[in-house]
Amino acid sequence: VFLQGKRVFKQLMELEAKGVKLQIAVNGPQTDNRDTADLTRTGAEVREVDLQSVTGGIVHTKLWVVDQKHLYLGSANMDWRSLTQVKEVGVSIEDCSCLAQDASRIFGVYWNIGAHKNGSLPPFWPARYSALSSSKHPLNLKLNGVPARVYLSSAPPQISAYERSDDLSTILSVIADAQKYVYISVMDYLPLSQFTEPLRFWPAIDSTIRAAACTRGVEVNLLVSCWSHSPGSMFLFLQSLTVLNRPPLGCNINVKVFEVPSTAEQKKIPFSRVNHAKYMVTDRVVYIGTSNWSENYFTHTAGIGLVVNQTGSVVGEGQRSLQIQLQEVFMRDWTSQYARILSNDNVKHCGR
Repeated sequence: VFLQGKRVFKQLMELEAKGVKLQIAVNGPQTDNRDTADLTRTGAEVREVDLQSVTGGIVHTKLWVVDQKHLYLGSANMDWRSLTQVKEVGVSIEDCSCLAQDASRIFGVYWNIGAHKNGSLPPFWPARYSALSSSKHPLNLKLNGVPARVYLSSAPPQISAYERSDDLSTILSVIADAQKYVYISVMDYLPLSQFTEPLRFWPAIDSTIRAAACTRGVEVNLLVSCWSHSPGSMFLFLQSLTVLNRPPLGCNINVKVFEVPSTAEQKKIPFSRVNHAKYMVTDRVVYIGTSNWSENYFTHTAGIGLVVNQTGSVVGEGQRSLQIQLQEVFMRDWTSQYARILSNDNVKHCGR
């Protein structure tokens, strides 16, 4: 099970010998730095980003930028389990310098924070980190030949540079923009301040989903995860959504719980065997993110999102829009044997 992770790690260690610079911004302080220490010895530059002392959160972003031309964004950590033991969804975009350069500016913010150990942020972010795309000014480009309007979003606001779209506002606007359906796949969905005491009710996304289904008649299908670390209260909040489906309201909200099967041996692997995806697809827009859906991920913790709108674009023969591709991924999981309708058993069976 380690093979794929070792192959990636080996290639990273060989980059310096090929004249390729490797910079890694990692959440800090690390509890175990053996891997990054090995990479440092082979020429990598590693900076620990202590976001806890700055915003009270962590670096939860999963982003690769290569040669200012290619990028990966998605749910996968740089961890061997992401390649073999955890179900992930991400997007790889190649030969797209305008978007890759914008992503590198977000990385630049993390790199900047990692250079300062005093737990402070600059009064303003330098222009070299300013957004090259936003909800107001998306990039107009082609993805696999299909015209698209694309932008990146970021959280939390404290570390978002000038003109950068806020990640939470982006999610809310995508849901509000939907006309027919919203399909959401996210590991944790919790309208609470999950990692702060005392717990605080946080209805931002929850209210927007209710409004979409109950006011505008939009179909909402929500796929969450069941594993040993699921917050038990999540399933109670989800039940409060599905109850709206009953007469006389009849709001079209449906919730399923996805459980990745495990053998006895696989169960011994910590923090694995889970659907780790964080994305949303509507009849109009695709959103692929790196954050779970609870308050702290948008107010304290670093995360990013990618929005792709190909509504009205001409799709030629042999081409497929990203929206159709992600819709198919969602429906594959939604209709699979591993996705079951939310029930009272989930509260007892899943999580802590």
